[in-house]
Amino acid sequence: MGITLASGLRSLFLVLCCIMTGTTIYAIYIDGLPFRKDVLLTLLTVVSLLDFNLIALQFAIWIYYKETNLISAIVWIILILSFGSITTTAYVFIQFLKLSPQESAQDPIYHVLLRHEHKNVLEQKRKNSSVLAARITFIVLGCSMFSIWTYTMVTGGLFFLTKEFYTPWNTDKVVDFYIDLTVLLVWVVYKESTWLTACLWVILLLIFGSTCASVYIVLKLMQLTYEDPLYLVLLN
Repeated sequence: MGITLASGLRSLFLVLCCIMTGTTIYAIYIDGLPFRKDVLLTLLTVVSLLDFNLIALQFAIWIYYKETNLISAIVWIILILSFGSITTTAYVFIQFLKLSPQESAQDPIYHVLLRHEHKNVLEQKRKNSSVLAARITFIVLGCSMFSIWTYTMVTGGLFFLTKEFYTPWNTDKVVDFYIDLTVLLVWVVYKESTWLTACLWVILLLIFGSTCASVYIVLKLMQLTYEDPLYLVLLN
């Protein structure tokens, strides 16, 4: 079962990486490079980018934890903030490739999520955890994104339902966002103890995006004590 799951997830992330790469190449071919005033400096596009970057930031935090080498962590974070879900899916795909046959057979997601030295979590309890700081950080991020989206919806209406919104680059960012969200959903399904709660969170995340993602992470952080190491939030 574990080997089949690992193989399936590797294939999923590889396919998603290829889809996002193709979408970006198409956007460049049709609409040119995105570094133009008419592409970037509109309220709706900026808000969409903020929403996307909040999801990307969550992956960047995990990569910073996952990488044992600071330089490689910084390089990956720069890549993920620059190229979005192309980097996210490629990074996760590489992590699944690194699994040993034994790790793939046992619990591939568990072994991908944790750094090697933290895989025996029962021995990693420590004091002075960053749990409180993480709670505050994600509460601020979630409230900020909710406020920005509320203001945008009040002033601009349901812009994402209009045909004019879906320029090649805006479409690219929508696809980018939902591919990153798909990667996050794999983790959410892994964490939830029942299919009912997993499906509920999947629906909420697909509708409310990064705001709901911040709420979800805060709720999971609330289940940790201040003495728990922060990385325990990754586990089911």
